[in-house]
Amino acid sequence: MARRRIPPHVGRSAVRAAIRESPSAEDVATAVRFTLEELAAVAPGRALEVRVPPLGATQCMGGAHHRRGTPPAVVETDPQTWLALVTGDVRWEDAVAAGRIQASGARADLGSVMPLEGITFEPH
Repeated sequence: MARRRIPPHVGRSAVRAAIRESPSAEDVATAVRFTLEELAAVAPGRALEVRVPPLGATQCMGGAHHRRGTPPAVVETDPQTWLALVTGDVRWEDAVAAGRIQASGARADLGSVMPLEGITFEPH
């Protein structure tokens, strides 16, 4: 079965709305899910699980991967921090240092792919 994808124009619109003041819960949820899909496309693989509870999770990054149970490398953060990372409003290192990200495992570092490149998030 083909993996369901949020259309890019819908996802980008949701990201623009989600980074504004007082976004709707629907915009935040769509923006998080869209950016998780984009991360998996930019950094394919299953060596790292990225979790943004309660809105979504994805596997990404090349290397050894897991099939069942707790993955060997996990990154978890809240939706606001996630969107700040993918849009470049906060640097990976700064978010980790501030305790806004929980990361475990040897591959639990998204600093090389944040912010997500090739995607325009600025309001038009």
